[in-house]
Amino acid sequence: MPDLSDAELRDRLTAALGIVRWVDAVAAHAPYASVEQLQRIGRDEATPLSAAELDEAVSHHPRIGEKAQQTGTSATLSAGEQGGLGDADARIDADIAAGNAAYEERFGRVFLIRAAGRSRAEVLAELTRRLESSPQAESDEAAEQLRQIMELRLATLFADGKGIS
Repeated sequence: MPDLSDAELRDRLTAALGIVRWVDAVAAHAPYASVEQLQRIGRDEATPLSAAELDEAVSHHPRIGEKAQQTGTSATLSAGEQGGLGDADARIDADIAAGNAAYEERFGRVFLIRAAGRSRAEVLAELTRRLESSPQAESDEAAEQLRQIMELRLATLFADGKGIS
């Protein structure tokens, strides 16, 4: 199987975690022996994230419960991740929308959570819990959620084996 070009590798990495510094650092380690090694290096390079990098990465994510405004691989991945939240529930969806607004007012950025493997009710419970966090604790939690999303996306984006060896 042919390897990816540098541009294709960087496009996939950007879809996993949209931080230019991170993409450069992870691409510099290529090739990888496995997706697991790629995930490990990805996590190492994403720990810690600066406040500016957190904002940079979050700007690539739609609000939970909403469709992405952008197009491309990251938007497609977001739609799939949020699609797993289960059937729409008008009450929970309205509570999430209100929570999103309160979160953005309190923390100045979009609420971010790894949606994969969670229900709408679980997302709402986490949103409600995290609204009570201190700004620093919430920044730390948002960064951890980004790292979890990145690891899942790397597994999806590199499942074909291209670009890792």
